[in-house]
Amino acid sequence: MYVKICGLQTAETVAAAVVSGANAVGFVFAPGSPRTVSAEQAARLGRNVPRSIETVGVFRNQPIDEVVKTAHAARVSTVQLHGDESVLDMARLHQEGFRTLRAFSAAAFTTLDAEEKQSWESERILLDAVEPGAGVAFAERLLSGRSPRGFWLLAGGLHPGNVAGLVATLQPSGVDVSSGVEADRGVKDVGLIRKFIEAARSAEPDGNESRPATFQ
Repeated sequence: MYVKICGLQTAETVAAAVVSGANAVGFVFAPGSPRTVSAEQAARLGRNVPRSIETVGVFRNQPIDEVVKTAHAARVSTVQLHGDESVLDMARLHQEGFRTLRAFSAAAFTTLDAEEKQSWESERILLDAVEPGAGVAFAERLLSGRSPRGFWLLAGGLHPGNVAGLVATLQPSGVDVSSGVEADRGVKDVGLIRKFIEAARSAEPDGNESRPATFQ
């Protein structure tokens, strides 16, 4: 089970995610979030993260040139786009040497037509609630029989108490959490990070060939 801990801001919480076995650590560059960090902060925080673990920069509806500049300055391995970005934006990021994640609200993804879904399913997808980072889960019924075919992460309202059940029901390739491991809004809790990763892995589905164990 691939696990991403997002919205990290301190060396202590980055280390906790790494030691607890996260596959990815995320840094938010989207303006307006209580978890936003600068490129310089992210570069410092990611300095001691092993290469086998993805460092992910999260952006939302920012100009692609700005995204590329910030991601290079932050020295992240992966860029996650969380707005209305296009397939061409993803191609630009691949050309710049980044791995990618494209986030959708679960509701928005289910409204895509077959051709649109096919074009996105060649990318790694993250399905979230309508308001990312708010700790509100989307309704499970939205994905009943309509989950993405490729690699996809489940996000939105996850926490140590519900992640195992949702993984067992929806069988994603992995999970992504931010507010669900916070003691206060924007403030991560080391103990909750550990408990979340343990809970997610306890419900790991069998036979999901699409999920990678590590980032190479």
